[in-house]
Amino acid sequence: MAFGSFGGDVVAVEQPRRSSRAALWLLLPGVVYLAATYLAPLVSLVITSLKTPDLVNFDIGRYLYAFDVQNYVHVFTQYGAIIARSFGYSAMATVFALLISYPLAYFIGVTLRKYPLWQALALILVIAPFFMSFLLRTLAWKAIFADEGPVIHFLQSLSILGPNAHLNGTPTMVIFGLTYNYIPFMALPIYTSLERLDLRLLEAGSDLYANPISTFFRVTVPLSLPGVVSGTLLVFIPATGDYINASPQFLGSTQTAMVGNVISDTYFNLLDYPSSAALSIILMVLILIPVSVYLALTKTEDLL
Repeated sequence: MAFGSFGGDVVAVEQPRRSSRAALWLLLPGVVYLAATYLAPLVSLVITSLKTPDLVNFDIGRYLYAFDVQNYVHVFTQYGAIIARSFGYSAMATVFALLISYPLAYFIGVTLRKYPLWQALALILVIAPFFMSFLLRTLAWKAIFADEGPVIHFLQSLSILGPNAHLNGTPTMVIFGLTYNYIPFMALPIYTSLERLDLRLLEAGSDLYANPISTFFRVTVPLSLPGVVSGTLLVFIPATGDYINASPQFLGSTQTAMVGNVISDTYFNLLDYPSSAALSIILMVLILIPVSVYLALTKTEDLL
């Protein structure tokens, strides 16, 4: 309790007691959850990445606790090209998803704002892919672009593809699959930013004799930048570690393998747990570098 003076009289002013302690108690469940689901697996992953093979018993899949940093040198040297390929595929898929999603989000969030029913219907169509399994959607595209499918026959009839050409198993299909599957993750954050856009600002730009293109790049794009940054991160980060689209069972081949495929193969097939853990750590660190630079360059404080 604090005391203040008002009109010559001393007035008691109640202050919140133990507010900081109450805030700590409210944060405790979240901190415990993060420690159990993030920090503990991360520590276990780091420990596993430093293990060394058991050279005494020669048991496959048996490793001893050690501090073998050569695991990182080995996997980075052996799989460096695949890591670079993964970043290249994910970067291209992110750019394509942005080029497709921004006009789509603008149409739904700005153009259709006067028509709530059509806006809701368009938004449902964007969310609709989430109601179908990720695997089923990818397998559907594999069937559509199969060698005996209608798309290949149509392109061959136009002499765009040769008689023995194919699309499945190529980098084009892997990037296509990544772009398609992650478009909703790009479109929804951008739509959220554009849906909050005050249309009077666009009218003000027109009143100040700015043409629509200038108004778009000087008003709309800066105000929607938080959504663009959120969508870019939501696409780039999971796409870099994706292993479904690049898998030979789906749209990829052994020549289009991404780092996620290597991690899966070294863990489940080769039982090389230290290498798969080291690859995971390297991938996480390499993702943090461009993401940090990207956030610093865009300076989107609204995300924090």
